Amino acid sequence: MHDDSIPTLASSYRFQWEKAQNCYVLLYPEGMVKLNPSAAEILKHCDGTQTVRAIIAALQQRYPDADLEGDVHEFLEVAHGNGWID
Repeated sequence: MHDDSIPTLASSYRFQWEKAQNCYVLLYPEGMVKLNPSAAEILKHCDGTQTVRAIIAALQQRYPDADLEGDVHEFLEVAHGNGWID
């Protein structure tokens, strides 16, 4: 995904906190994807209103000591490849 792309959760997935799993998950008709905390933080921003650049800036502001640009790009590519985001 390019910095100007605006990722949004694919319509067949629902992002939510799952108390029983004690983590954020992606629910879809065939099952569930358990997310690690980093993936969940990124997906929270994939609401169709923010560019990849804005998502990175927001996360960088929240975690100023982390160098996360590459990790965010890598996760978004995987999420897009899995069909989780458009």
